[in-house]
Amino acid sequence: MRASTDRRVLVVGAGVAGLATARALAGRGIECRIVERRRHRTDDGLALNLPGNAVAGLRHLGAVAGVLAAGVPVARREYRTSGGRLLFAVDEAKFWSRVAPSVCAPHAEVLDALSAGVAIDWGLDATSLDRQPDGRVRVSLSDGTEEVVNLVVAADGVHSTLRSSVTDTAPRRSAMTNASWRFVVDDPGIDCWTAWTGHGHAFLLIPVSPGRVYGYASSSRGGDAGDEAAWLADAYARFPEPVTTSIRQALSADSPPYHSPVEEVRIATWHADGVVLIGDAAHATGPVWAEGAGMALEDAIVLADLLARHDDWSVVGEAWETVRRPRVEHVQAATDRMSKLAGLPSWLSHSAAPFAGPRAYRETYRPLRTPVAGKHVPDDPALDPG
Repeated sequence: MRASTDRRVLVVGAGVAGLATARALAGRGIECRIVERRRHRTDDGLALNLPGNAVAGLRHLGAVAGVLAAGVPVARREYRTSGGRLLFAVDEAKFWSRVAPSVCAPHAEVLDALSAGVAIDWGLDATSLDRQPDGRVRVSLSDGTEEVVNLVVAADGVHSTLRSSVTDTAPRRSAMTNASWRFVVDDPGIDCWTAWTGHGHAFLLIPVSPGRVYGYASSSRGGDAGDEAAWLADAYARFPEPVTTSIRQALSADSPPYHSPVEEVRIATWHADGVVLIGDAAHATGPVWAEGAGMALEDAIVLADLLARHDDWSVVGEAWETVRRPRVEHVQAATDRMSKLAGLPSWLSHSAAPFAGPRAYRETYRPLRTPVAGKHVPDDPALDPG
């Protein structure tokens, strides 16, 4: 492995994408500094649903043990109507068995695993960039200092301030919903990943730790998800008992459910002259397939590999995008298709679900069984959900 101690990278943002990048670069002997605009990490108490390819990414980065210990394996998925009728189920453990287990884990545990050994400069942001004649980038920081680096990795999320150095395209609203509600509560009596849909709404519960579940609620037809938490009680009043019980818990908890917009980033290029956008800053996608963390982890691994292999870093941005764009666009296209299916009248989408649902799962996740680094995982029909 060739070390690159003569060249430096500045990573802006200390979420999953930024921490994974710093960790991947360190593993390749590439000097890196990571800055984060927040003064300290905020623990929202929420969770991440990590399909097998995301867990494989954590394993590649040496950050998987704590996540597996803290989280709960996702062995089975169930898709149900708003009345509780089972539409179809997926044997998720079997599907991912030759890659890595799917896991739902506390968000904080994932960040802890990725940040172990990574020095973060908190309370610092990149305020402006100035490309130099020699190809380097002079970065002005919010404390008045400057950094001159060979590459800036913008991992500053869907509302990236550095995206303007690459494109002027703004995030767009998700096709499925304008916002979502998320929370973690006591288990109301579920034993697997379970989603309910109907009446223009979707609701998901996933075991995340012993006796606790992660909840996600949103519109399913591009509609509104309210601005007040009381929307949850009204929207899901006709859903079955596990749903209503978890909502009652969420509304009575000391911390209210977490509300946030659901936005997507679709832009023509992810790099320009010494700047690479990564993770949500480049390609935020609605959480239909829970691939936000997975794509960010893969982005980081591929970028570090390319930087380690190339002497001329001016070609890495284009090379990285060439490798990553087909896989990301596959997830985006699958998200768009599922959003259209969810937008159909309930009677029609529920009629189609037993046939279209398992096929959509296979078609979405099958290509992601091939790792971005390491041993190829062959397609095996025996691993496909029925």
